[in-house]
Amino acid sequence: MLSKTAQALEEAGPAAHGDPMGTPQPQEKVLWQGRPDLPTLARTAFHTRTVGIYFALLVAISLVLGNVSTALVCAGLGVLGVAILYGLAWLSARTTLYILTDTRLIMRIGMGIETRINIPLKHVQSANLRSRGKTMGDIAMTIGGDRLLGYALLWPHARPWRVSKPEPMLRAVPEAQKVANILAEAASKHVSLEQNLTQINATSETSSKSGLTEGDVRGVTA
Repeated sequence: MLSKTAQALEEAGPAAHGDPMGTPQPQEKVLWQGRPDLPTLARTAFHTRTVGIYFALLVAISLVLGNVSTALVCAGLGVLGVAILYGLAWLSARTTLYILTDTRLIMRIGMGIETRINIPLKHVQSANLRSRGKTMGDIAMTIGGDRLLGYALLWPHARPWRVSKPEPMLRAVPEAQKVANILAEAASKHVSLEQNLTQINATSETSSKSGLTEGDVRGVTA
């Protein structure tokens, strides 16, 4: 039997169907839940703006050279390309739900293959906040211990260019500074899960003591 909170989370995004990997347990307290902002996700993760500008330049160059037919082709390809990327961003946002509890961060993700990833807060060594507008932002986390998470499994919920040591990232989060503060405060308490509900191996007692403080939440350029 799911708690009322768990049942609400089943309806808030991709369902975990009661799987402990993706469902907060009765002993856990949900501190925050959210999903990526679609326009911000499309612009930053799927680069719709960059692709649009690129094809706009091709159209402008073609018109300057007097190649109207080429300009029309470039315009059509540009519209199609941006539409496809925006559609992928919509699918990614629709199939994503981030859940922060007092013991772990749950990521329900997967455009093609449904995946549920757990990150115990005791393994979060640092969090890096990058602003993506007025209130939007990305929060990338450095994880201690043995990592079994692959970059391909996490993408687009991974910090760019960290392929060998993937860093899970909350993408295009509204009120990112507030979320980062909640994450910092929760992780600083070094709360450990009694059950092994994670895809990250447990580390030794010594390494598990490295936690996150609010001072570790800092702005970076990915």
